[in-house]
Amino acid sequence: MLVLEYKIKAKPAQYRAIDEAIRTVQFIRNKCIRYWMDSPKGTKIDKSALSRHSTELRNEFTFVKDLNSMACQASTERSWLAISRFYSNCKSKRPGKKGFPRFQKNNRSVEYKTSGWKLHPTKRRINFTDKKGIGELKLLGKWDIHTYPVKAIKRVRLLCKADDYYCQFCVDVECIDTQPKTGQEIGLDVGLESFYTDSNGYTEPNPRFLRIAESNIKQAQRRIYKKQKSSIRRRKARARYSRKHLRVSRQRKEHAKRLARNVCKSNDLVAYVRVACRRQDLRVSNMLKNHCLAKSIAVCAAWCDSSIASWYQFRQWIEYFANKFGKLAVAVPPQYTSIECSQCGRVVNKSLSTRTHICQCGCQLHRDTNAAINILLRAKSRGGHPRSNAKGVATSTLVGATLLEQVATTNLESPSL
Repeated sequence: MLVLEYKIKAKPAQYRAIDEAIRTVQFIRNKCIRYWMDSPKGTKIDKSALSRHSTELRNEFTFVKDLNSMACQASTERSWLAISRFYSNCKSKRPGKKGFPRFQKNNRSVEYKTSGWKLHPTKRRINFTDKKGIGELKLLGKWDIHTYPVKAIKRVRLLCKADDYYCQFCVDVECIDTQPKTGQEIGLDVGLESFYTDSNGYTEPNPRFLRIAESNIKQAQRRIYKKQKSSIRRRKARARYSRKHLRVSRQRKEHAKRLARNVCKSNDLVAYVRVACRRQDLRVSNMLKNHCLAKSIAVCAAWCDSSIASWYQFRQWIEYFANKFGKLAVAVPPQYTSIECSQCGRVVNKSLSTRTHICQCGCQLHRDTNAAINILLRAKSRGGHPRSNAKGVATSTLVGATLLEQVATTNLESPSL
């Protein structure tokens, strides 16, 4: 799966129609969640039952009927995805909160499947044919959507971001770009002092995008509260504040993407420490309890999008590009990688403030370099992840995953890549 994103140009009435379609999608999803919550105990509520309930909503509400039927199905699938995730977390006895489905109040996208839209022969315009009144939209961007057949487009999503409206195409193509073998192997250890340190001793400086823009973001936030509530000026101030955060998010994403691409392109084996946001591996949720380092440790993912380090996002792109380039990416558990000596294996306990690893065997390295070498050694001995190559952000494209999960997690590359 590949996602191609265009900025759209339309008239004010068309933008209002898009907003109305987005609110309708939110209404359907929330109604399906309510239907699941109010169902009697012992009643089986599955994807088919929610689909039948959405049909009842179409018969009851005119504004729901005006939306394309497949767009209503996609909204129902969103609600079922939240419910099924809650069931799987309960079944696996995941510690902590299980992710009980919540009502949406700020939905920003509407998703069409294979109907309800039609591409112009030039493939620079798209016409939405349902009764919401969106009409024909102009596509602005450098992507070559005309190189793909129309039948390969499985989903079309209209998305409202802080700066403008966008149209995303989910194209069912295989992203393979096999690169020549280099014979190089590398281990990566992420940190706060530097973005990552590899087993060769190189340290990538941490860009700290949020720290740089923090003063401007705080100033924009203060301006919001100086405006009267529910006024147009307050709405504009909120939009300016959102655009500043969006810029930081894009900088962080492009930085992680560029580094991951270069690392995977120049090495045949990439070993990295496992980073997860919620459940296992490097427990970032526990590390965030350190109030002195919480802002710098916060990782970028679907649950936390205001990070500096972006460890988890970096891991996702490493897995994606390794799969695309035909390289090997191995995740290693982080336990004892910092205190074990990479030369003799002796355990050398040290505090967080100790930045140099000094062992009795004579090994003297930077703490992160020693950890990166240990990560590489564990990966070569296959003590890391049992799978040789994960799919990263596109993990859900594995056999058995629903198309909604595939589209929701498919990679969005830059035209320059």
